[in-house]
Amino acid sequence: MTFKTNVFLAGAVTLAAALSLPAIAEAAGPRIADFKLANGLELVVIPDHRAPVVTHMIWYKVGAADETAGKSGLAHFLEHLMFKGTAKHPAGQFSTVVARIGGQENAFTSSDYTGYYQRVPAEQLKTVMEFEADRMTGLVLTYAVVLPERDVILEERNQRMENNPRSRLGEQMDAALFLNHPYGKPIIGWRHEMEQLSRDDAIAFYKRFYGPNDAVVVIAGDIEPDAALKLAQDTYGKVKRVDGIQTRQRPQEPPQVAPRSLTLADPRVEQPAVQRSYLVPSFATAKANKLSGQSEALEVLGHILGTGSNSRMYRALVVDKHVAVSAGASYDSSALDMAKFIFYASPGAGVTLPQLEAEADAVIAQVIDKGVTDEELERAKARMIADAIYAQDNQASMARWYGQALMTGSTVDDVRQWPDRIRAVTAQQVQDVAREWLDKKRSVTGYLIKDTTPRVEQPAGIQPVKAEKRS
Repeated sequence: MTFKTNVFLAGAVTLAAALSLPAIAEAAGPRIADFKLANGLELVVIPDHRAPVVTHMIWYKVGAADETAGKSGLAHFLEHLMFKGTAKHPAGQFSTVVARIGGQENAFTSSDYTGYYQRVPAEQLKTVMEFEADRMTGLVLTYAVVLPERDVILEERNQRMENNPRSRLGEQMDAALFLNHPYGKPIIGWRHEMEQLSRDDAIAFYKRFYGPNDAVVVIAGDIEPDAALKLAQDTYGKVKRVDGIQTRQRPQEPPQVAPRSLTLADPRVEQPAVQRSYLVPSFATAKANKLSGQSEALEVLGHILGTGSNSRMYRALVVDKHVAVSAGASYDSSALDMAKFIFYASPGAGVTLPQLEAEADAVIAQVIDKGVTDEELERAKARMIADAIYAQDNQASMARWYGQALMTGSTVDDVRQWPDRIRAVTAQQVQDVAREWLDKKRSVTGYLIKDTTPRVEQPAGIQPVKAEKRS
């Protein structure tokens, strides 16, 4: 099982070539169709006839941020349990069929959504749609399958979190950044709460959120929209609408008035690091609050500051001053509520983390005070648009792009118009969002260091991590 990942693919391209790509790609791009079935299910079809295969994804509008308080990890737990079979199809049959026809499958959970996908020969599309439609409301859970699977997710937490110092740093920083919003919980859950998850918890969560009127199906591949619609009506269309599914309403963040900082020490750390997360608008929250173009400007700012070896952070910290061995920044606009803008760096020999943090702050201050150059702006926009265009070469990337957008408050038209919105970003907008949102009062700074304290033996599978506040 996987967690949320980036959907854009990188590709080497010159500035001139990138500037000429958008019009060509848009003219030859897929004819994307968007349908709504009578039971409320949304269907998006992205035709791609270059190979006789299809990628089929079903996305549910529920994630870790929608869990009942005190039951963190429940969304991801249910993702695992969805493979345990129905009355019609016993456990393992779905996966066996996908493997037999030469397909691939997996699932993923984020804070805002849960998804399941298969990549199969085009003629087998109806087969996987029938399986997914069956388990949409027909899941059968017994104690015999639920409790062992709880052990599986606990071990997954060991591997992903307890045994990964960088992941633990991110977990601690999220908990400090989000003062009130459930984004502060780890997607996989807090261990002490995961240990208490039950069959009844899973069934109640399933009945509350899973149904055709809370789902979006995205199909990319060798099929025409009308044919895909007919298959959807013959499979998903037979599933009854689920009453009681409500619009998600979550606790929101209060004004943030104080910078926070923490240090996480772990004996397995080989390379120290500094990281900072700022609380900033997502595309959905910027749009809802009429912050016109701010999300797009933050995307361009993230690219200029921290994407690649020509970025401000990398050149200043790694190439010019030799105070870091790596540096970068990023912004992900795809969140239903507020989002994060992040920078990170690892120090060079003899450089302390406070020194490195001060150097990174100087790079940010320069953008706030003097803005970005026209050359930086045009290079960033061209590369971002080119990367999005190259993503069209990958079915799964296209399906993820549209599915993730629809799960986090965007529409099909929002995705289509994204290149035009990026082209419209100005240097002044980039400077303005840097000044407004890269305010340390809205941030958490984390230090990752090696812990040299003598260790006490711990139970197998659990490694100690020391987290402490620093001033």
